[in-house]
Amino acid sequence: MLTQNLYQISADFLKKPPQKRLLVLNEIGLARYASFLTIMPLAEANIACTMRFFINPSKAKFPNLQGADLASLVLDGVNFIRADLSKANLSNSSLVDADLIFANFTNANLSNANLQGATLNETIWQELKKIPNSQSEKAKLGNLQGKNGTFRDNSAPLPPYKYFPKRLSR
Repeated sequence: MLTQNLYQISADFLKKPPQKRLLVLNEIGLARYASFLTIMPLAEANIACTMRFFINPSKAKFPNLQGADLASLVLDGVNFIRADLSKANLSNSSLVDADLIFANFTNANLSNANLQGATLNETIWQELKKIPNSQSEKAKLGNLQGKNGTFRDNSAPLPPYKYFPKRLSR
């Protein structure tokens, strides 16, 4: 019963416009995650993701976005420190200047994502589904990865990514 109620609460939350979502997040103490929870599209994967935030808001320390559908979103400057983005769809998303320290992108789809200026220290990239577009991009991505699939540092240049115009709202 609790799971069904939580599912409905999460689905209803994702049906709300961003301004009303922000009010809910403020009310339950999750406003620090407004940068992405207010713009997440209504999708089955995102309902499950939202349920993880709502089940115990006071314990939501690091974003658990496992399997989330964040495709084509503008997430510039987002704080995804220690975020679990494994199996997440971030294709065509803009993560310009995002803080991705210790983020887990295992099996994530980052095709055509824009990571310009993102902080990538200790980021996990195992079995990444981002498909490099060119030989030079493949070489640059390979140079950034450590032996265990984590980044050694963020001093090397990132592969060339397409810039996205800033959108005011969805």
